[in-house]
Amino acid sequence: MSKKNGIPHHIAIILDGNRRWARENKLEVLKGHRAGADNVESLLDQLNKRGIHTVTLWAFSTENWKRDSAQVNGLMALFEEFIERYHDRAMRDKIRVVHIGRKDRIPGSLAEKLTKIEVDTEEFTERIINMAIDYGGRDEVLRGFARAEEAGVEAKDLTEENFNQYLDTTDQPYPEPDVIVRTGGAMRMSGLMIWQGAYAEYFFTEKRLPELRPEDMDEIIDTYMNGRERRFGGGK
Repeated sequence: MSKKNGIPHHIAIILDGNRRWARENKLEVLKGHRAGADNVESLLDQLNKRGIHTVTLWAFSTENWKRDSAQVNGLMALFEEFIERYHDRAMRDKIRVVHIGRKDRIPGSLAEKLTKIEVDTEEFTERIINMAIDYGGRDEVLRGFARAEEAGVEAKDLTEENFNQYLDTTDQPYPEPDVIVRTGGAMRMSGLMIWQGAYAEYFFTEKRLPELRPEDMDEIIDTYMNGRERRFGGGK
C-alpha cells in the first residue's frame, strides 16, 4: 500500500477552456471568460475550506498577447474587475495576494490594482493566492537570472536553493506546487512554474473552467492524498 500524502500545501491551476465553452454554448468568447472568472471564486472558497495554503491561478500567459486585441482588452478589464471585487474578501479573510509575471506590459490601471492588493495584503501569512498574469515559466527563469545578476551574483554561484529567491514566488513558504491542475482537456503544462513545479503531481480534466465545481477540487485533493505516491526521484 502506498503512503498517504497530507493535504497539499500548494495547488496551481491552469485556467483553460473558456473560449471552447462559450462556442459550444453559442456565446461570445468574452462571455465564456466572464463565466470562468465568476466560477473561480467558488473554487477558491472550497480550496480555502480544505486548508490549502497557497493557490496559483494562471490566467494570462506571455503567449496570450497573440490573441486579437478585443479579446485581450476584454480579459484585462475582467482581471481588473476580479481583483477589485476580491480585494475586500482578501482583507476580510487575511489572504495574501501576489502577482507573478510581468507588470510592464499590462495596462497601467491593472498594474496599479495588482500593486495595491499586494501591498494591502503583504503582511498576511495564513493563505496566499498567486495571480499569474502575463506570466510564462521561461520568462520567469530568465527574469530570475537577471535579478541575480543585478544582485551581483555570478552564474557559477547559483544553486537550486539560492536561485529560488530570484523567482516570482520568493519569500513564500510553499513556492513549489504539490498539485498542478489543467482544465479544458489539454494535456500539457505550457511552462507553468517550470522551476518550482518539477515534482508536482499533474491532474488533467476535460471540464472547461466554467464547468468546474468545488466537488471536482475535492476529488483532486482526495486523489492526491490517497492515490498518488510521491518519490521525488527516490525508490521504495
